[in-house]
Amino acid sequence: MSSTGLPADGGPVLGALEELPGGLELLEQAQVRADVALIGGAARDLLLGHAPRELDVVVDEGAADFARALSSLIGRAAGRRREPPTVTVHDRFGTAAVDWEKGRVDIAERRAESYASPGALPDVRAGTAEEDLLRRDFTVNAISAPLGGPLRGSLQAAPHALEDLAEGRLRVLHEQSFIDDPTRLLRLARYSARLGFKPDERTGQLAADALAGDALATVSRARVGAELRLALEEAEPVQALRAMSALGVLEALEPWLAFDDELARRALALLPPDGRPDLLLLAELLLALAREADPREAEQVMFDFLDALEFSSGDRDRVMRSALAVPSLVAALRQPALPSQMHEALALRTPEAVALAGAVGDEDPSEGTADAARRWLQTLRHVRLSITGDDLLAAGVPEGPEIGQRLTATLHRKLDGDLADGPEAELQAALEARE
Repeated sequence: MSSTGLPADGGPVLGALEELPGGLELLEQAQVRADVALIGGAARDLLLGHAPRELDVVVDEGAADFARALSSLIGRAAGRRREPPTVTVHDRFGTAAVDWEKGRVDIAERRAESYASPGALPDVRAGTAEEDLLRRDFTVNAISAPLGGPLRGSLQAAPHALEDLAEGRLRVLHEQSFIDDPTRLLRLARYSARLGFKPDERTGQLAADALAGDALATVSRARVGAELRLALEEAEPVQALRAMSALGVLEALEPWLAFDDELARRALALLPPDGRPDLLLLAELLLALAREADPREAEQVMFDFLDALEFSSGDRDRVMRSALAVPSLVAALRQPALPSQMHEALALRTPEAVALAGAVGDEDPSEGTADAARRWLQTLRHVRLSITGDDLLAAGVPEGPEIGQRLTATLHRKLDGDLADGPEAELQAALEARE
């Protein structure tokens, strides 16, 4: 071990790699390709004793050929009972990926980067191992472990990288880092939350200066959206968003974005398994706008914001519906109601909206909004009739909206406990229901 408490060489990394999906195949392929090295987050996590989410490797050239050869090895090891790995190639960027049910390996050709202007995509050229390390975002991600050739078993790292990793520190590799690529501001928050690391003093100052200089305005909203989605997919997304808020990233994106981590945790505790935690958290970011602005104006602002971030239309609309519904749902949940009345108020609302409304109202526990939301989400919304519209048609009810009206009236009676069990009682109640 080195004085930092980390391995002085890459031996432990290679040993840990053997235990991971795709690891043995990577090492086998490295016997043919001596230029292969594990790099970035994968090397960082293995040095920390963590299992990486995916394996990142670099080669001098031929990322696509390497990916196909690796895929063949992994497919052969998995056998005929498994789906063969999928290979994705991006020739323009010199990258490729191998995906299969147990893992993923990302392959990139070593490169150097330069930026023609702040926030622009980088101009890329083939680079050395040193240049490839120095183009990365933070020192703790600028570590590689060669898997083959004469350097196998060693570690290669940018200056301060191993020291920063041991001491839990996030440090950019050069002064212009946040100006060249402002999405690194979001990554600073993500890594801080995920790893529990803190920026060093200079990096913190550079981040603050970049935000004050409106650096995020120089990068496309699509790239910001990609980083925000990654934050929402973190194992602890609440911590990631809290870090973004504390850093000032959210306010720099839009002054009306606001994040309350305690509210988010209460809402997530109410959210049922079929809910979307990522969409709930995104809707929570929009709550201040939903509660303070004119609804029509708020809807348009939300649409423009989410659309620019390139969220899918389905996710965008679900988030908007959820955030905009919360103010009225809080009032509905505060009122003691029969189950049928709760159905009328909540049946068409998303689980995210009901969970958020329950959490907002729960700021005053005496009002019982959390209990009402929990009762709806866990029990009442799952109540169903045994009969269908076909049963009413067979009984002589004419086709049309009357079918749905009778079924809804019958469901309300069932929710309120006014029906005996069984399809016969339900059918009789539906036939007796008033239009």
